[in-house]
Amino acid sequence: MSASSSSKKQTLFISTLIISWYSSNIGVLLLNKFLLSNYGFKFPIFLTMCHMSACAILSYISIVFLKLVPLQHLKSRSQFLKVATLSIVFCASVVGGNISLRYLPVSFNQAVGATTPFFTALFAYLMTLKREAWVTYGALVPVVAGVVIASGGEPGFHWFGFIMCISATAARAFKSVLQGILLSSEGEKLNSMNLMLYMSPIAVVALLPVTLVMEPDVISLTLTLAKQHQYMWILLLVNSVMAYSANLLNFLVTKHTSALTLQVLGNAKGAVAVVISILIFQNPVTVMGIGGYSITVLGVVAYGETKRRFR
Repeated sequence: MSASSSSKKQTLFISTLIISWYSSNIGVLLLNKFLLSNYGFKFPIFLTMCHMSACAILSYISIVFLKLVPLQHLKSRSQFLKVATLSIVFCASVVGGNISLRYLPVSFNQAVGATTPFFTALFAYLMTLKREAWVTYGALVPVVAGVVIASGGEPGFHWFGFIMCISATAARAFKSVLQGILLSSEGEKLNSMNLMLYMSPIAVVALLPVTLVMEPDVISLTLTLAKQHQYMWILLLVNSVMAYSANLLNFLVTKHTSALTLQVLGNAKGAVAVVISILIFQNPVTVMGIGGYSITVLGVVAYGETKRRFR
């Protein structure tokens, strides 16, 4: 009886984690779109800096005070430089993604983002000469073909937004491969929580001058917007906390399930985000667009399965 009760509690706990992970990931994506496209807050770099500031503060509280995971220290200047490099690449991916949301609907943004495995496989081969089975590479064909089809059927297609979205997706994949190379030794490996703890402050320092140069009127216009909309600061705060929660829950779901489970759930999450965004923002979609995105998702699923079988 106790074993059955324990099993039910574990199932309930994992289910709650997954629902919370979905909510935070989809929530921050939709709120980003709302702020940057519908609300008039046209400062994607500053928004990213807010996200990174929240991640820095909340990571410190979670690790140092709440002790959710043991604190891992940086052991050398070399390790610090590696983490700093990852932080810059990570910044580029988040900023690019946020900029793209100003010009593209969430549904198309997610379709392009689903091509991450293609770029990961490409960078893995170029940087490490790591080869997969040919059937695995074959599964990437529909991943790219689906996005091409979706692009042709996207009523809200915007070239600059598309380029920024592709760049963000490539940067995300590049960071993943780079992390495996730079922090490959046992002495330098950091779990994702500690990596976020060190990456976030570096990201804030890197984004501050970029914000001042690229978005010089951000403070004055944000204050003006805050006077017009009384919930402005609350939206920014909630958005930033959700950005951290997405990273924290990503770590916890992986810890309590597996990386493969996370990958499968991630594929489904993209589809859920697309449906919800269409219902909320009422952006027009076409049969060609839906078909292209479906082909991409099926390609990603096939890629993951063939990679697992031929490993």
